[in-house]
Amino acid sequence: MISITLTDGSVLREARAGDEAGILACIAALAVYEREPDAVENTAAALTETLFGAEPKAFAHVIEREEVIVGIAIWFLTYSTWTGKHGIWLEDLYVDENQRGRGYGKSLIASLAAVCEERGYPRLEWTVLDWNEPAVAFYRSIGAAPMSEWTTQRLVGAELSRLASAVHA
Repeated sequence: MISITLTDGSVLREARAGDEAGILACIAALAVYEREPDAVENTAAALTETLFGAEPKAFAHVIEREEVIVGIAIWFLTYSTWTGKHGIWLEDLYVDENQRGRGYGKSLIASLAAVCEERGYPRLEWTVLDWNEPAVAFYRSIGAAPMSEWTTQRLVGAELSRLASAVHA
C-alpha cells in the first residue's frame, strides 16, 4: 500500500473508498482544462464500483493536501503481446492548478513508475493533447518520449454499435 508523506506535508497514497468526490472533482476540473467541460458522465457511484468494487478494473493514486484531494493519477493495466508482460496505462493525470509547481505531478508519475518496477512491468504509457504545451514540456523533463509512429484510434457511439453488430452478420 503506497502512502508517502511529501516534503510539504501532503500525502501521496493509493485512493481509498471515500475519495470518490475528490477524485470526481479533479476529473471535472481536468475536463474544463481540456476544453470539454460538459463531457464528464462519471459519477461517485461509478468510481466506487470501478476503483473499489469486487473486481477493480482501474486504480488511482491521489495527492491529499490538508485533507483535500488536489491531484490524481488514474490508471489500469495493459498487456504487451511482444514482451508477454503487463504495463500501466495512465488514463488521467491532474493536479489542481493552484497546487502546480509543488512536484505533485512528478510524484504521481514516479509512484506509477515504482509500481512498474515492483511488478516487473516494462512500460508506463499515456497520451497527451498536442496543444497542451505545459504538459508536453513536463513529460519531456521527466524523460518521456513521444511515440511518433503511433496514433491513438477510437470507436464510439454509432460507429462502435455498427461494428459490434457486424459480429453477428
